[in-house]
Amino acid sequence: MRAFTISSYASPLHETEVPEPVVGAGDVLVQVQAAGLNQLDEKIRLGEFKQILPYQLPIILGHDVAGTVIRVGAQVRGFKPGDEVYARPRDHRIGTFAERIAVAEADVALKPASISMVEAGSLPLVALTAWQALVELGDVQPGQKVLIHAGAGGVGSIAIQLAKQLGAEVATTASASNADFVRELGADTVIDYRAEDFEQLLQGYDFVLDSLGGENLEKSLRILKRGGAAVGIAGPPTPDFAHSAGLNAVLRLAISALSGKIRRQAKRLGVSYRFLLMRASGDQLREIAALIDSGAIRPVVGRVFPFDDTVEALGSLAGGGIRGKAVIVA
Repeated sequence: MRAFTISSYASPLHETEVPEPVVGAGDVLVQVQAAGLNQLDEKIRLGEFKQILPYQLPIILGHDVAGTVIRVGAQVRGFKPGDEVYARPRDHRIGTFAERIAVAEADVALKPASISMVEAGSLPLVALTAWQALVELGDVQPGQKVLIHAGAGGVGSIAIQLAKQLGAEVATTASASNADFVRELGADTVIDYRAEDFEQLLQGYDFVLDSLGGENLEKSLRILKRGGAAVGIAGPPTPDFAHSAGLNAVLRLAISALSGKIRRQAKRLGVSYRFLLMRASGDQLREIAALIDSGAIRPVVGRVFPFDDTVEALGSLAGGGIRGKAVIVA
């Protein structure tokens, strides 16, 4: 089977032949028809996540899949061959840059009926990230003020729409060239990050979704009202994340030190900071599919690459400038 793998951290992604997936009793074997590209793929390739996501190399990259079920395990009851599905395979079972992948049944949902395979392939990781940040951790309520950073990107373009669906007033940061685009997604206030300082323009916010980290995260804490919350997907990781991830004591200490400054700043301001590394969830993908089929959320595909060009496709993420998601297709 053809697949795109890395043999060591920081080595180039390359095509190779790999064995067919092993289909367990609770697994669904999917013929990959579309696979979204994510910054997480590149971060794993570079070794940036090897402490909190230790993989045994070589590994097939790819975290998003849309395709057709071709076989199911003996214990699978929710899917059958021929079903069109989408999924974000759980950590340590990724590998959608391949012709086929076996995915745990719990991670899979039927593809939204109203969209194409390409659009479905763009969604799982970013949609689950937005859901878990806004609904689970943020508990965003109608009338609250929400800031979504990088609104034209993969996570941001879905998070803006979800926040509006939840009834929030939404601000976002974007380039001037993307201002009209993010307004069409539902943003009420657009900050040109190249020419304007969001900290000087926004105050009294209930929630921030930060995808940049560093100084941007520090400034985000300062625009929150007391009791507000920031969720970061770029880091730094926090002790509660380390505990829930089951990391060893040495890593937990290191993570505590790494995030100590931002957590102290949050405490002084009377706000909270949580780090999110999204998890797989077929149940949440079913809820997201219902929102998509109702017209409340639409996928945003900025660029499509053929499967043969997967190496080039992953490299394209470094240059930025892609609205929404890039997707490879079989």
